[in-house]
Amino acid sequence: MSLVLENIVLKSGADIVIDTVSLTLRRGVMNVLLGPTLAGKTTLMRLMAGLDRPSAGRLLLDDKDVTGIPVRKRSVAMVYQQFVNYPNLTVFENIASPLRVARLPAAEVESRVRHAAALLRLEPLLQRMPAELSGGQQQRTAIARALVKRADLVLLDEPLANLDYKLREELREQLPPIFAESNAILVYATTEPTEALLLGGETATVWQGRVTQHGPTSEIYRSPLNIAAARVFSDPPLNELAVEKRGGAVITAAGRQLPAAGVLAGLPDGHYRLGFRCDDVTLGGDGTGFPGTVSVTELSGSESFVHVDVGTGIWVCLVRGVHDWQPGAPAEVSVDMHRVFVFDIAGNLVTGRS
Repeated sequence: MSLVLENIVLKSGADIVIDTVSLTLRRGVMNVLLGPTLAGKTTLMRLMAGLDRPSAGRLLLDDKDVTGIPVRKRSVAMVYQQFVNYPNLTVFENIASPLRVARLPAAEVESRVRHAAALLRLEPLLQRMPAELSGGQQQRTAIARALVKRADLVLLDEPLANLDYKLREELREQLPPIFAESNAILVYATTEPTEALLLGGETATVWQGRVTQHGPTSEIYRSPLNIAAARVFSDPPLNELAVEKRGGAVITAAGRQLPAAGVLAGLPDGHYRLGFRCDDVTLGGDGTGFPGTVSVTELSGSESFVHVDVGTGIWVCLVRGVHDWQPGAPAEVSVDMHRVFVFDIAGNLVTGRS
């Protein structure tokens, strides 16, 4: 039981919006679309729902070709980042609205709404109007409305983005088991790598209208197959360095020569791009690191993200504890060459972290 996208292409005039995407999204699995804003996640969801039709390729739902079937004739539910509720209806009637349209018996409507409300802890709020609800309560109402439809395909387009941190954490834990019970094909779009890791399941990294990698979420995080997937799955942004391997040395674009240590030692001579995350570098050293100046420091609880301008770009370093380095302060960044990803000039992974 699955939704299969076969070589899906979407064009807008001469522009290619979605470029030859093939995916298999299975029931009973949290399917995550991870990518930056405007990467193509919402467009892919609209194609899945039948709101848009692809320029080429086809969509198969449980082996049935649904490419040309409009959304009103499909079993689809969708929840957007901006929650949408009917302002003149109570919470109960908002949740019940798709069941009313389907003309289900009153007893079944009552049963389904009560069940969804219990799962999303909306029972005390069923007689309230949307204007009387908090943002989190309104979004839970929208999710409950999607749940009661018992649709074959449920699409969640950044549904928690506008909620406060505590409520996001709470709903992230609740959503997978809630929708697992419904046996729907669940697709969840997010811009946040951390959210993808928390949700688990399988992730497709989306970059400039392409799916760059698809598989178990933790596996993609640990072993991105290309630099686009590594960039998508790095927050703060991936640190990068262009180098040339020449014999036992590595030469940077700025002309600095370093020993070919770690994962670089056994590589053939040639040009490469190194990628490494913020926790694979350290601030400070013995003079053998990369000199730079502090650009900005971001404080995050018990950690500090220090942005350092090393001349060829700005790298982000994760430092334990709360620090307040001032902009312009000198800094040295040391890179663990056993922890870098090495990509060829086409952006494909040559070797991963040791």
